[in-house]
Amino acid sequence: MIKTSLWIDGQWVETVKKDTLKAPYDGETIAEVARATPEQVSVAIEGAHRAYIKFKEKTAYERAEILHRVSEIMKDKKEELAKMITMEAAKPLTAALGELDRTIATYEFAAEEAKHLHGETVPLDAAPGVRDRIGWTKRESLGVVSAITPFNFPFNLVAHKLGPAFAVGNAVVLKPASQTPLSSIALAEIFKEAGLPDGMLQIVTGKGSELSEILVTHPLVKKVTFTGSSAVGMKIKEQVGLRKITLELGSNAAVIVEPSTPIDKMVKRCVDGAFGFAGQVCISVQRIYVHASIYEEFTKAFVEETEKLVVGSPMDQKTDVSAMIHPKEVTRIKEWVDEAVADGAKVATGAEYTERTMKPTVILNAKHDAKIIKQETFAPIVSIIPYGTLDEAIQYVNESDLGLNAGIFTMNIEDALRAADEIEAGGVIINDIPTFRTDNMPYGGVKTSGYGREGIKYAVQEMSEMKFITIKTKL
Repeated sequence: MIKTSLWIDGQWVETVKKDTLKAPYDGETIAEVARATPEQVSVAIEGAHRAYIKFKEKTAYERAEILHRVSEIMKDKKEELAKMITMEAAKPLTAALGELDRTIATYEFAAEEAKHLHGETVPLDAAPGVRDRIGWTKRESLGVVSAITPFNFPFNLVAHKLGPAFAVGNAVVLKPASQTPLSSIALAEIFKEAGLPDGMLQIVTGKGSELSEILVTHPLVKKVTFTGSSAVGMKIKEQVGLRKITLELGSNAAVIVEPSTPIDKMVKRCVDGAFGFAGQVCISVQRIYVHASIYEEFTKAFVEETEKLVVGSPMDQKTDVSAMIHPKEVTRIKEWVDEAVADGAKVATGAEYTERTMKPTVILNAKHDAKIIKQETFAPIVSIIPYGTLDEAIQYVNESDLGLNAGIFTMNIEDALRAADEIEAGGVIINDIPTFRTDNMPYGGVKTSGYGREGIKYAVQEMSEMKFITIKTKL
């Protein structure tokens, strides 16, 4: 069994309290995880601030080299790190390896972005009566960043916090998800080996309910970046005051399927988007709106493709779908499905459960106010809904309070561009599923899906501030 400590000021720190970590797939105890106190978090924040004061003098080249080395070390440890994700998150091994590939690329993007902190000159003489002045802007680091991350991408979503923060010279206090702390703890030694000075990365594990307040209100914290539920994100937004904040929150991703698109070219892609990592992806396909003229054909093909998926151990390379993160999540989604069925919905396939797994499930005829339609399911379930006109489909997509990504399949360019304009989402993916994401694209939601943007270039802007300088050239 693995026993963990906190990573504070470049060394492991023991705690009095420990939490037991169990593997989602089989329930076996895999680790005893340190539980930090608010006082220890304060120590970590203060240590991060001291480290930042020294580190902010580092050049862009030096910051980039550290991030490059992190990427190289992770390449060498890729198989080992992927197995760690599989063990603590029940992410199928092939998907875990894919996450590591993305994580490596994310740190490479961050290394490159460290060298592109450009400012601009400002033509002050454009204002009346102003002469003999030069003005320019520059980007500067903030100080200590508090990063609170979720379980579903325990390496890559952490990289989207650490990479841009270190690229601009900030220090980070990281609180990983209590379900997947081991991946973050592994980063301590990786960053140390890469040359990051002690104290620049502090890792505190424990319960968010006990630690989040100090993480977002400590006076030395200058920026908060959080990925998680909308309810928690809104609470953090109320607490954060004038600090900078980025919130990547819940989603209810929808895709529109127009009759102009060949069904055989999109069905497997939609199935992958709905059931990858058991649907525990922020932009997992949850709602599919299909034109009435192809609804029966599409549904039949989708169900057939869904039934090919293999449910099993995440360590088996044949497995497509494994356990959900916790048995209580299986209980929750079963209740939602039962409620929808009692209200007239039909299960086309799936809705079979063990204590820890849910078979990929396709729902038809669900009412628009059902929880599986209105709320974020975060489970291997998708609803297929017919529509008559594109206007109607866009209206259905926009009825949700959430708006992270949405998609549309169409061969009509006018319809594609209209959907891009009218769909209320942070990103609109044309001729692909809303689950599509590369790690250099802007990423974030509207409505209750978030505040600010991730994607390395855009996160660098969020994790730095602009300073304006002017000089009078003649006295």
